[in-house]
Amino acid sequence: MLKEFKEFAMKGNIVDLAVGVIIGGAFGKIVTSLVNDIVMPLVGLLVGKVDFSNLFIALGNGEFKTIQEAKNAGVATINYGLFINNIIDFLIVAFSIFMVIKQINRFTKKKEEKPAGTKKICAYCYSEIHINAIRCPNCTSELN
Repeated sequence: MLKEFKEFAMKGNIVDLAVGVIIGGAFGKIVTSLVNDIVMPLVGLLVGKVDFSNLFIALGNGEFKTIQEAKNAGVATINYGLFINNIIDFLIVAFSIFMVIKQINRFTKKKEEKPAGTKKICAYCYSEIHINAIRCPNCTSELN
């Protein structure tokens, strides 16, 4: 059973998937930092110096200036500002993945468009000839 697991774990697809997950996690952290540290402060500045990470609705008695104050008081909150941050985070990741897939498809399409098999090799003289040839132009052998 251990041998089977080792064979499974070392297959190329599993290793590729693991690398993809690790790189995806690191990319996610970069995008989250981009959203939280650069994009949202600029958006907040444009809409009137609003800190989106601190927009919330307290579901209890009392007024709280920050989410942390409400949490410390044991009051539940609806953190719609953080939700907006996460939506923008998702849109940036989704757009980035779209651009990568678009480029991969562009490169793949070019490979498929190349005519496959316009030449063949003569069985007698091993020279390259047109695929539809019935006689080799070099050695004049009849081809099957």
